Amino acid sequence: MKRRKVEVRREEILDATVAQVQQRGFASTRVADVAKALGISSGLVFYHFGTKERLLADALERATEADLERLRRTTARATDPVDAVRRILALYQPQGRAPGWTIWVDGWAEALRSQEMREASRRLDVRWKDVLAGAIRDGVAAGDFRCADPEGAAWRLSALLDGLAVQVMVHRTLTKKQLASWVRNNAAHELDIDPELLA
Repeated sequence: MKRRKVEVRREEILDATVAQVQQRGFASTRVADVAKALGISSGLVFYHFGTKERLLADALERATEADLERLRRTTARATDPVDAVRRILALYQPQGRAPGWTIWVDGWAEALRSQEMREASRRLDVRWKDVLAGAIRDGVAAGDFRCADPEGAAWRLSALLDGLAVQVMVHRTLTKKQLASWVRNNAAHELDIDPELLA
């Protein structure tokens, strides 16, 4: 393999790290794997990131930025708060082969052992919850929802989605259809609306 120039950008290293994580998982991804994939030295990776833990935490953020951008575009297209919540809940659920969810679940496991990963995971998680809470607050203000605690509702619905997604993606004891139905019914209960409005 022809060695790449030292000017490999930080973003390229992050993209290569994400690809290695998708293939190997966070725990099994080594700096040497990333360097080899790019044809650079491990030293160059450490030059940009300092530690393996920082590299992996930044890779988690890189991998989920595309999901957060989709979230931004999805909510921007919503016609009203009900549509916004419906779109957010649909986007949050595992889709297709769900590479984003695979990285999230793997990232949670790594966060048990890495402070950097825990901080990155928490930051990204709160961004999702804040968008959902904002849509719920908008719905309450518009008279579409009756919910005394939009932030609490967003956290409860996110926790439900996270837990059910683990059952779908890891344990494979639930179907995506069951997950969608349960989330829709719980969201309707939280917001005091007809579940069919979220279908």
